[in-house]
Amino acid sequence: MPIRPENRFFYPIDWVQLSQVIRFERAKGCCEGCGRPHGQLVCHLGDGRWWDKAAQAWRNGKGRKLKLPAPEVLPAGTRYTTRVYLACAHLDHDPGNNEPVNLKALCQRCHILHDRDEHRRQRWLTYRVRKAIGDLFLGPYPLRY
Repeated sequence: MPIRPENRFFYPIDWVQLSQVIRFERAKGCCEGCGRPHGQLVCHLGDGRWWDKAAQAWRNGKGRKLKLPAPEVLPAGTRYTTRVYLACAHLDHDPGNNEPVNLKALCQRCHILHDRDEHRRQRWLTYRVRKAIGDLFLGPYPLRY
């Protein structure tokens, strides 16, 4: 995931190399949350369950094996494919804390779930700012009955 320009100064100058070490040397190119492999096109059901080609088994959102039929047996409208990309996530959401124990290689699904509370907070703040700007320039909002 690209770093926003306003947050660039929080990250160390060698962030690219540090991220690669975490994602590809420590995690060996697989998500540390669910086990999805980087760069692969993965078949999934849209709810976290995904097909592990290497193990020929379905896995849940935590990477545990499930007992489900092969993807070819399932109806066509129930399965999807997504290309997996690993990102290096800060577990404490502090981009200044770059200790290896604070970093984790996560796929896009696990990363968005990990950052869920931060995204909710940012969304709330964005809505409040928009409302304040509306109040400032357009006057109070009309009452709805």
